Amino acid sequence: MRANWQRAVAVGVCGGVLSCGGLVGPAAADEDPPTISQAFAGPRPGEAIGIDLLNYQRKPGVPLVAESPVFAAPVRMDDPAGDTGGEGVKAPIPASAEPGTYPLVVRARGKIVARDTIVVKPPKRPSIDVDEDGARRPGTTVNLFFDDLYPGETGNSFTAHSTAFTSPARLAHDKQAWNNTRTFNALNVPMSHTLKDGTYAVWVTDAHGRRKAESRLEVRSARPGDDDYLGKAEGPAFFGQSGRLFNARARGFTIAAGSTVYVRWQDAYPDPGEEERMTATSPAFRAPARLSFDLPKGHEGDDPIFWGAARIKPGLRPGSYPVTVVSHRGRVKKTSYLTVSQGSARGDGDDGLPTAVWAGVGGGALVLGAGAAALLIRRRGRAPLA
Repeated sequence: MRANWQRAVAVGVCGGVLSCGGLVGPAAADEDPPTISQAFAGPRPGEAIGIDLLNYQRKPGVPLVAESPVFAAPVRMDDPAGDTGGEGVKAPIPASAEPGTYPLVVRARGKIVARDTIVVKPPKRPSIDVDEDGARRPGTTVNLFFDDLYPGETGNSFTAHSTAFTSPARLAHDKQAWNNTRTFNALNVPMSHTLKDGTYAVWVTDAHGRRKAESRLEVRSARPGDDDYLGKAEGPAFFGQSGRLFNARARGFTIAAGSTVYVRWQDAYPDPGEEERMTATSPAFRAPARLSFDLPKGHEGDDPIFWGAARIKPGLRPGSYPVTVVSHRGRVKKTSYLTVSQGSARGDGDDGLPTAVWAGVGGGALVLGAGAAALLIRRRGRAPLA
């Protein structure tokens, strides 16, 4: 579908003024005759192209009309209803048009001021495209584009299926695609993070369950040598009071039994979807600590940070307890030790949630509430993911 959105755009510069999108500059020089430009050239039957006239000084009250045997009717170049918002005026190609080459002229008061040709391509069976070519990581999302422009195709209820998806994806009609009225898409369709490497079928069904089109999706996990194979993990580290995220430390941290400790984890290349499943576990915690992405110092180029709160068991026997974080689908496992005291926590502990984490942003300040952590995943130098 998108591969067919080819544009042949002629650009005219007259007297130093660019003429395009219906804007008119000074009269063109003799060596620069009026030129017809076509947006979405090479249409199929049922599609539309955008037509514009370049290098031409339009005169008030003199309409320009585009004519071609392939049009159902002449096209007024100044018709507001046909304005495409920068691609010229919309010129529909009837669904009954035969493939071939057709002459195109633009007239002013019956006089031909420019000539061109329209090449109509053959119809194409309905098709489903999955993003661009190349492999996707487990746990990432994909974009789906369904092209249903073919004689006799009807309906507007379509669903995309794949064993790679967490659930079937409903395809919505793309009303912005004025050149093709039979396009449907689904954006950011999630894939399971437990997928095995391989090629997965993607198919589209209509409201009656009939299969309309099929494609393939390649999934490949990170491998040794990829930047994101093991990431660049640091932690777990601990802090215990508001604003101390930057001072978290992996050693020598003491917290009182029954208090709340905050765990920080940092990774240059988190696995896709880890923001939804990262936890820290410890025999000292009442429950695993849910670690969420945050943006405390993203403007300074820091690696993505996870952090979250854990409640120390009340009445826990004093001592040193392991805290473990597992990431990258089990490939990375790191443990730090937390000291639990029977009494107060020597100034380290804090029973309340951090009310805010402050980070300077452009000379101002960014406040990130504990319940509204911002998500930042940077993939510096990562091998391209399709």
